[in-house]
Amino acid sequence: MEKIIIRNFTKLLALFLVVFLNIGAAPKLGKATYYNHKMEGRHTSDGGKYRRDSLTCAHLTYPFGTILKVRNPKNDKVVIVKVTDRGPHSRKLMIDLSYRAAQELDIVRAGIAQVEITKLDSMPDNNFQDSILMNNDLVKLELTK
Repeated sequence: MEKIIIRNFTKLLALFLVVFLNIGAAPKLGKATYYNHKMEGRHTSDGGKYRRDSLTCAHLTYPFGTILKVRNPKNDKVVIVKVTDRGPHSRKLMIDLSYRAAQELDIVRAGIAQVEITKLDSMPDNNFQDSILMNNDLVKLELTK
């Protein structure tokens, strides 16, 4: 009887760890928009100031300082952002991006776009972000030829 209880507990613990440790890393699909230019210089929920040229975002549930990888599935462009604010305050939207992040994803003209959000455990090194930006620029150059 005791062995059965221990075995069931072990299975339950393993299931719990698999489910809850992988939830944060699983990509989430939702709609994104970006901050209005009128927000420039205003305080964000984490106490800092919003700068449109920063790679930041607002999210309702991720803690401040969380690093997110945001991908535009339409053009496969990626940007790494840091959560510094709360929002968006609409059920239809999942994330508010800084203007620069929206530019990198090429969603400024559309205003709202479907994106894939993945939580990262730590900030990638500068080479990673630079290579993403370089790849996005290469895509832009190829489209204009």
